[in-house]
Amino acid sequence: MNTFHGSDLEKIEQVYGIRKEEITGFGANVNPLGLSPFLKEYLAGHLDVLCAYPDRNYTALRRAISAYTGAPAEHILVGNGSTELISAGIQAVHPKDAVVLGPAYSEYERELSLVGSRMHYYDLKASEDFHLDVEDLEKFITEDIFSHDTDTIPGKSIPCLPQLLVLCNPNNPTSSAITTEQMKRLLSLCKRNGILVMADETYAEFAPCLSDITAIPLTESYDNLIVLRGVSKFWAAPGLRLGYAVTGNRKLQEQINAAKNPWTVSSLADAAGQVMFTDTEYINRIRSLIREEREYCVSFLSELPGLKVFPAYANFVLVRILRQGITAGDIFEAAIRKKMMIRDCSSFHSLDESFFRFCFMRHEDNVRLMECIKDVISGSFISAPFSQ
Repeated sequence: MNTFHGSDLEKIEQVYGIRKEEITGFGANVNPLGLSPFLKEYLAGHLDVLCAYPDRNYTALRRAISAYTGAPAEHILVGNGSTELISAGIQAVHPKDAVVLGPAYSEYERELSLVGSRMHYYDLKASEDFHLDVEDLEKFITEDIFSHDTDTIPGKSIPCLPQLLVLCNPNNPTSSAITTEQMKRLLSLCKRNGILVMADETYAEFAPCLSDITAIPLTESYDNLIVLRGVSKFWAAPGLRLGYAVTGNRKLQEQINAAKNPWTVSSLADAAGQVMFTDTEYINRIRSLIREEREYCVSFLSELPGLKVFPAYANFVLVRILRQGITAGDIFEAAIRKKMMIRDCSSFHSLDESFFRFCFMRHEDNVRLMECIKDVISGSFISAPFSQ
């Protein structure tokens, strides 16, 4: 059976013969409101920015991000989506060994492999709702994986500890989160062991309370931290290719800038970023919608026998099927026949065919998906040709 990424709508067209424009994308984790009307109007009136190169230092853009995040502008770097900054950060550190909190976004593993890093997954446990046990992670880092792997120099043997820890908060695909207090403990243990922490906050703005989980304020106290964000998911602008990073580590900033090409953020993305973060009406609409739909979907599924619904902090939820004979592939097939696309999570490291994930869309779409899942789990789903 095919396992599709959330953005694989072209493949869906080929395999299932459904026009991608007709599919409700529950697998892509993009907020369902689309671009803000304010941003659309602004960009339509400022297309002439394409006639000039952007400011090489992106001074105004970094100031706008500073006003939005509260981080000093001099601690902010911008890039062609957070993906460029993940790549540049990993290249800058060039870790011999790295630990990734799993299950995780596959791009981390890809970028680490490109620089020749030995990657080690620390798997969050389904039995613990994928919550992080900081003490257990410290044991994993300092004893379980690396205690037997040493670099020898005359007269002594030194344990090979990792140089980098990569995590996503809230995590994709589990939607679990690390609190700010937990992050402080994690950063302290990593600092003691000479480890840089790369925290991907792609989904942080969807959290019920952003201040409870964001690590951006900690970048002023911990120089072993870099926080990454982008505008693809929360701002529904994946095509804009705008991301930013926050770190108080001056040396790391210089190394990342050295690894990046100039002007990778386009003039249009530069202009958009200077105004989009001020759109508080749009921000509040997104947060309100996601809060309400998260409560609705989690409550609905939690009442169905045969499912385990994990706590959700992002704009998506991870679900495990407990009923024998039903897989995530069955849910996917049933949903796609109704022109809804969820994510079968069996391709994620440490997950299997019992796990699926979907993001929260508009209420009427969520109602359709809930009824579809209910029908499959109850055994009342009837396979039929695609509706036209």
